[in-house]
Amino acid sequence: MTVLNTPPTALPADWYGAAPAPIGVDQAFNGYVAATVVHTLDRLGVLDRLAAEPRLDIPDFVRGAGPAVRERVVREVLRAAAVCGWLRLEDDADIAVLTDAGHETIRMRGYFTWAVGGYSDVFSGAARLATGEATFGADLLRDEAMVALGSGQNDRSFMSGTLDEVLAGIDFRTIADLGSGISARVTRVVGARPGTRGLGLDISGPATELGHRTIAEAGLQDRVRAVQADVLDVCHRDAHRESIAEVDTVMSFFLLHDLLADPVTRPHLFTRLREAFPSARTFVLADTMLRPDAEGSATLPVFSLGYELAHALMGVPLHTKETYEELFAAAGLHPVRTVPFGTPHSWLYVLEAR
Repeated sequence: MTVLNTPPTALPADWYGAAPAPIGVDQAFNGYVAATVVHTLDRLGVLDRLAAEPRLDIPDFVRGAGPAVRERVVREVLRAAAVCGWLRLEDDADIAVLTDAGHETIRMRGYFTWAVGGYSDVFSGAARLATGEATFGADLLRDEAMVALGSGQNDRSFMSGTLDEVLAGIDFRTIADLGSGISARVTRVVGARPGTRGLGLDISGPATELGHRTIAEAGLQDRVRAVQADVLDVCHRDAHRESIAEVDTVMSFFLLHDLLADPVTRPHLFTRLREAFPSARTFVLADTMLRPDAEGSATLPVFSLGYELAHALMGVPLHTKETYEELFAAAGLHPVRTVPFGTPHSWLYVLEAR
């Protein structure tokens, strides 16, 4: 169990030895620019329009976007997307037509929201972090709202189906989502299950504000609440004690590595989680875990490198699947189901408290 107290920056000595084929300079540079193009088109609403109708009238789009929108800039970004092969420009470049590659890019856009929208300042500030000129959390910050939005986009694209299938086998009345972000997941889950209630808990103020909007747009204010709170402290707050007491099922997605960051509290995290939700008997927990050093892949999967680097720069350690399972067992949480969960090296566990 000594692995549970691994220092935050420690990785196996030969972990980087299982490197895939080198990334070419052209791929690295063009990939950086292309990532910003995807994020820009998403923030402009272009990707939503193309997802609904894969043929975009550019002048019409610009007119509808408002008087401050600069058509020249929109056209240049669309031209860059066409160079990347995601669009075809037709009718004197007045029409943008989505390609098959573009469809796939829209499906994967949450990664770009997460990286470009959420972590671009952290990545670009890596040298300042290394030299001590900046400290994460003080001089350099991630955009928490964009991180939450990107997670919500990925959930809709390739996680929600798996989660729905898993939750179909669980009988719950009140479910809490820890690290709920914009509360998209808990709103969708409760909305699909009449008679149930939900609680979205997140420490981020901006994400919680977006969560209130998400819940209102779904018309579920009477059944779902978004609460800004530390998930391990919420049970001690009188304002939420009654709601917490009703929770019979707890779910959490991609938050656990943050909660496991402190080596002192790490061995007892899941015991504390059980104490925070005393009526909960089922825990549905998912996280992205450290890539195995023996993976032997010829290419890097999407997301893994960015995920690992971002957390290393923030000083947040990542852990192997085996470490998670040791911690579950130590807290009396027994897996009844384990399934891959969308993002590379991510696993979804259904655990029962005994």
